[in-house]
This record gives sequence, structure tokens and C-alpha cells, in this order.
Amino acid sequence: MPVTRQLDHDPESCEEYGYGLGAPDGILLLRYRSSGGLTFGESRDDFLHQLYWSPDGVLATLHGSSIRFTGPGEAFWVRRAVSHEVRAGDRQTVYRICLREVPPALNALRAGPATIDDEAARLIETIARRTCDETTALTARRRILTGLAAPHTVPPSPDVHGTGFALTVARALSHDPADPTRLDEWAEHLRVSVKTLQRDFVREFGMPYTRWRTRLRLRAARVLLDTHPVTKVAHKVGYASPSAFITAFTKEYGHTPGRHGGHAHRPPSTHAAP
Repeated sequence: MPVTRQLDHDPESCEEYGYGLGAPDGILLLRYRSSGGLTFGESRDDFLHQLYWSPDGVLATLHGSSIRFTGPGEAFWVRRAVSHEVRAGDRQTVYRICLREVPPALNALRAGPATIDDEAARLIETIARRTCDETTALTARRRILTGLAAPHTVPPSPDVHGTGFALTVARALSHDPADPTRLDEWAEHLRVSVKTLQRDFVREFGMPYTRWRTRLRLRAARVLLDTHPVTKVAHKVGYASPSAFITAFTKEYGHTPGRHGGHAHRPPSTHAAP
């Protein structure tokens, strides 16, 4: 039988699901949602490998000395006992998957973004339900692990007629929202026309490149505002001045960054072995 419980520290934000606990192929999954931001980590000494994934926002991740963000179709992977920090914005859902086994495709990755395919993402949400039985969950676990891969570093072939180009750019920008590269420069790098790349953005994300980049920067800003001053956040997400950032943020969310309320909630460390 699966182990399912509501954690007491914040009834609004966390549910825990465990399947096959105590076995090497078990899985422990925690689903967080908080009215304020969420922060996991600092100096961690976990007994388990962990995967963080959010279906509705970016994650800011710290491993080493720099902050990076996960992009579309990505999660953050970290091996056991590797110090890290992961932050999410307000009203954002975060899944934290704890494992004993390292997915084969991530064997060389200590910590960093990993791609996650649509089926693996769907199955993560499936097993985070009280109606999910253990047999179904453990079968899903095997498929989740095969749906993870190291991030792609090679641009798609130019004969793909646009498919995948926008996603390549989106992932690169998500890792560094302050990247100033223009659409025409991305198109030249990928050896496609500006029109092809713009069309691919609209097809993939339902909006043109500049609008998508603005939304990315502002969503990334929401993750950082609970722990960083407005001036630093503006620079970190790519705005030339705090005033330009404040204007864009207010236009998008209807209030200034200074009124973006709440303090990041820090869930307790988890050492239970699946």
C-alpha cells in the first residue's frame, strides 16, 4: 500500500506520497504549494537523490556560486549529499521526487537541469494522488526515470523546418533570463530565418519571442523577490534599470515588486529512504 500523509508544518503546502518505501526501487514524492514562495535547501546532506519539477513556473536553482533557472520541459536533478538550493515563486506547485536510483541518462550529472518529457511529467502528477495504487506508481516510476535526460547542448538540425528551435532558445534563456541576445541573433546562431523562429515561438508558446522573454523574466523575478532587493532582481533578470523593471512588473501583475508579499517558506529536510 502507498504511504500518503499531509505534513503538519504547513497544511496548505505539502502532501507526501510514498511507494515501495524501504526497497531500492521505491519512490517518495512530496507535492508543495504555498501562498508565499518556497525555498528548499541551503547546505543539504540528503541521503537520497532528488528531482525538483514545477508544472506552472520556473525554479531558481543554486549549486556552486551562481543562480540559474530551469526552462520549459526541465527539472532540477541533484545527487545525494550535494549542497544545493531550489526556490519557487508564490502560488507555485513544486514536486520533489526522492530516489535511491540514479536515472541512467543522468549518471554523469551531480546537479543541474535535466530535460523531462511530457509523459514523465504527466506520471509525476498521476502518482501524487490518493487514488493511485502502489503497482501503478512503481510502474510509473520506471517510466519517469527513462523520461529524464541530460540537457541538450547541440541545436536542432536546420532541416527540421522550425520544430524545436523555439524550445532550444527558451531553455537557454531560462537558464539566464538576463541574456540580451536578440531574436535575429538567435536565428543566425540556429541557421534559420527570423520569420521561422518567430513562427516557431508562436506555435510552441502561443506568443512571439519578445512577449515570451518578458514573461520569463517577470516569472523569474517573482522567485527571487522574497530573498533579494528589487534593484538586484531587476539586474538579475535582465532589466537595465530598476524603474524599467518596476514598470514591466506592475503592468503584468497589477502591483509593484515591493508589494509582492510573503516570505519564502522553507520546508524541512527529508531523510526518509524510499
